[in-house]
Formats: sequence, C-alpha cells, structure tokens
Amino acid sequence: MLRLLQLELQKLLLNRASKVLIFISFILPFFVIILSSLRINFFGLFVLELGHYGVFNFPIVWHITTFFAAQFKFFFAIVVVSMIGNEYSNKTIKQNLIDGLSKKEFILSKFYTILFFSAVATLIIFLICLVIGLYYSSISEPHLIFRGTEFLLAYFLKLVGFFSLCLFLGMLVKRSAFALAFLFVLWLLEWIIFGLITWKVNADVAERIQNFFPLKSMYKLIDQPIQRIVMSKMPEKADIAYDFAVHWHEIAIVICWTALFIFLSYRLLKKRDL
Repeated sequence: MLRLLQLELQKLLLNRASKVLIFISFILPFFVIILSSLRINFFGLFVLELGHYGVFNFPIVWHITTFFAAQFKFFFAIVVVSMIGNEYSNKTIKQNLIDGLSKKEFILSKFYTILFFSAVATLIIFLICLVIGLYYSSISEPHLIFRGTEFLLAYFLKLVGFFSLCLFLGMLVKRSAFALAFLFVLWLLEWIIFGLITWKVNADVAERIQNFFPLKSMYKLIDQPIQRIVMSKMPEKADIAYDFAVHWHEIAIVICWTALFIFLSYRLLKKRDL
C-alpha cells in the first residue's frame, strides 16, 4: 500500500498544476476560521458577528464546518480526473504496466491516494472545528465537545465517494475536461429523473428514490445546517421534523457506490486495449 501511495504522490508532486490545486484544496477550509471572526457593519444599523450567535459552538460546529468545507471538494476533484488524464496523455500508464505494475495495483494506487487526501482533509477539518469550538464555546466537558463528530466520518466518506466517482469518470472518458463535464451531466440527469418521478408519481416517492442516486446520496451524508441553526435560535418558527443526523443507511449507500466506482474503474482498465 505504501509503495503504491508513494508512487502516486511522486507523480502528483512533480506536476505543478496538481501541487497548486492540492494546496488550494487544503487551504480553503481555513477560511471557515475567517468566517467565524467576520464582523460586518450594515450601514451602522447593526453589526453581524457570526461567532457571537453561537453557530460555532459545540456541538453544532462539527455540522456547520464539515458542510461548508465539503463545498471545496471540487478543487481536488480536478486533481483526481487529471491523475487519469495525464496518465493517458503522457503515456505513463503504459510505462507503469511495462515496469511491472498490475492493472489492479494501478487502480489501487489511485484509490489509496484518494483515501490519503480525504484523511488529511478530514484531519484538518477536525483541528479547525476544535480550535473554533474551544474559542467560542463555553463547553469544557469532553463528552459534549466530541458529540457530533460523526459528521467528520460523513465528511470523509463524502470525499472518498465523490473522488471515486471522479476516478471512474476519468477512466471512462480519459480526458479531464470531459470527465468534469460528465459530472455536471450526471447531476443534471439526477434532477431530470427526480422531476419525471415527481410528475408521474409524487414528490415524496421521488425524493426517496433520489436519495439512492450517487451525487444526491453523497450530499445527504451532511444535510444543510441552516435549518438547524434556525431551530436553535427560533424554535417556534422552525420545522421540528427536520432531521439533520448522520444515518447508517446513508453511509451504507455511499460505501456501496464507492465500491462500485472503484470496481468499474478496474474493469474498464482491465478490458481496455492500452
């Protein structure tokens, strides 16, 4: 595993564009710290300070930070599809196989890289949440501080699942730009199917079915936290039926999609004439 990971990291770090995108991917989540300390004066009428509204207190900080940090995953998605596009354009995939790397090891090297960067990103978010939460929250009991850390697991799986999808699309079309375009097409297709099912049946059935789709299932791992904030500040105006928890069945769906994308990537490579 370490040998394959080292091989892949060496390729990425030798590519200037990949290094820049990886750097951006790891730096952007730190803007949450800036957001927490943001102080906006609305023409002297009132001052908005998010940190003083309790939105960065424990345990809600785990939910808010992982949700917004997940929006930055597209930068590393470019790195993932570029990993494959560069392999074909630079002919390194053929050279790797000639040098003794099996097709299974080739795919595993990509998957190990995905796991590695997802783990590093999750560790960064853990530290950010801990720093922000300890600064703004008055809670000091460990069991209360770490309540809600299941969102970190959801964040990690969300990254792994999304990047595995990008890996499969990169293997499918061999070109970075086309792979990203296919990602948009898939997102559009999911909503078209949702609209058709809503039209033919009803919205409730359509939503339950949509939750099994790849992109939607990954999104559902961490639901938007806005309604949770509203519920905590104005419970009389909030929808008490809102469920923001991380559920085991949502985790299982994403794991199944991840396994399928890695398997299909391997099958494509195995059958393809290089």
